[in-house]
Amino acid sequence: MTGASPVYDAAIVGFGPVGATLANLLTRAGLRIAVVEAAREIYDKPRAITLDHEVMRIFQACGLADKIAPFTTPHPGTDYLGVDGKIIKRFDPLPPPHPLGWPPTGTFLQPEVERLLRAGIAGNAAADVFLGDAAVALQLSRETVALTLADGRVLRARYALGCDGANSFVRRELGIPLEDLAFDEWWMVVDVRLTPPVELPTKCVQYCWPSRPATFVIGPGNLRRWEIKMLRGETPEEFGRPENVKRLLAPFVDLESVEIWRSAVYRFHALLAERWSEGRVYLLGDACHQTPPFLGQGMCAGMRDASNFAWKLAAVLRDGASERLLQTYEQERKPHVRALVATAKEFGQIIGELDPAAARQRDDRLRTELEQGQAETIRQRFIPDLAGGVIDRGPDAKVAGSLFVQPRVKSPDGAERLLDDVVSPHFLIVTGAARAQAWLTPASAEKWGRLRGERLIVRSSSRAPDPAMGAGMREFVETDGLLAEWLARHQAAAAVVRPDRYVFGLADSPDVLNRLVSDVYDHIFGTVRAIQ
Repeated sequence: MTGASPVYDAAIVGFGPVGATLANLLTRAGLRIAVVEAAREIYDKPRAITLDHEVMRIFQACGLADKIAPFTTPHPGTDYLGVDGKIIKRFDPLPPPHPLGWPPTGTFLQPEVERLLRAGIAGNAAADVFLGDAAVALQLSRETVALTLADGRVLRARYALGCDGANSFVRRELGIPLEDLAFDEWWMVVDVRLTPPVELPTKCVQYCWPSRPATFVIGPGNLRRWEIKMLRGETPEEFGRPENVKRLLAPFVDLESVEIWRSAVYRFHALLAERWSEGRVYLLGDACHQTPPFLGQGMCAGMRDASNFAWKLAAVLRDGASERLLQTYEQERKPHVRALVATAKEFGQIIGELDPAAARQRDDRLRTELEQGQAETIRQRFIPDLAGGVIDRGPDAKVAGSLFVQPRVKSPDGAERLLDDVVSPHFLIVTGAARAQAWLTPASAEKWGRLRGERLIVRSSSRAPDPAMGAGMREFVETDGLLAEWLARHQAAAAVVRPDRYVFGLADSPDVLNRLVSDVYDHIFGTVRAIQ
């Protein structure tokens, strides 16, 4: 940089997966950012290993999903084995068609994904990246945040965003305490590379054995992971010794067939920051929440934070939205994370039960539920919808706060793409025919224009374009019937969709559609106060 230092729109502290994703989203929205990261290089071994279709859709919004996909693999499902070694609970992959356009759950190689996320903003004139230079002080004022680096430089930004992990400097600097959600266990994580072919389970496995609870995860390519629980009387220092790693791994796999890539002893915690912001500073990812890994949602939750916050900050800084909109970030995300942690704790308690008698009772109960068809076997159905914030609160607010489906569509040039790839990253009104688009009054259309919203007709057949299609509308033909089925199931003619692809609301009449547009406008431009 030359001359006077710029005032950035946002300074991101932390360049891990969450910070790098946020950087991509903000620069693509036209914002000027700085990124500060204490480490010079990406950590070259796996840590997070599970992602889901919402994360892949967020990578898609970054323009990187197709590059990242080769470093992922669809999740094969999970079997929970009881004391007798037989199945007591299971999760199966959600069958196609996939509602968001990607396999609902998968595993990935974190070093490669981080490399691609960083490459997404490399050379971008809107981003200055400071590697190997830690943030050491934070000063808030009414208009900006001053971030002092270890080398003495001071960065100024309109907002500072702490994406700096569980030991967050930003959270500590703000003095924000953590709420303990009552889960605290030590586990060893061992990642291996398979060398010669070796016979292993074809699904992931939860070994719910009181003698030694453990987890087996199938990663992409030749990556396999075991997580092994530390028992009473053991210490993290002893537990993690190399000879102990091999001893504990030997019952699961022939050690001659694997190369140990990484082993580490982790404290699986459930923690939630008591508040997620102060003034112009916001926390995202592990800086404001930590969850046990038993639902595979730790990194996913941080990616949702980035997606949720990015469009709101862009609306405030680029489109003149009310700063109150930023209050809805914590309002929406905190209850969502709390619910995820509660489910992860429940699964962790199932897996980690150490009392043999209690474990047998658990097995009887869960096996009965499974045999009688009472057990939920699709993992993604445990991920909650949004319960408040920028969503419809009308009397018939069905589906508001859920994720909008993503069909494959054929554009006028004949190319077939996922819907998000051919539309703008703004608000959408999506209908299956031009008739429902005509419901919009001139006043609503004017509001929609100020929102930079897009109007889409996604037909389920390739008949000739509807002559009722008005100016400013775009038309596509879906090739998988996903949207048509979704609208029919919810008895709706139109969907109002947020930039992060959550449903604001559904309409089945002109009055409802125009009310939804008016409500969205009020949320964005400030007449609706955030509800705590």
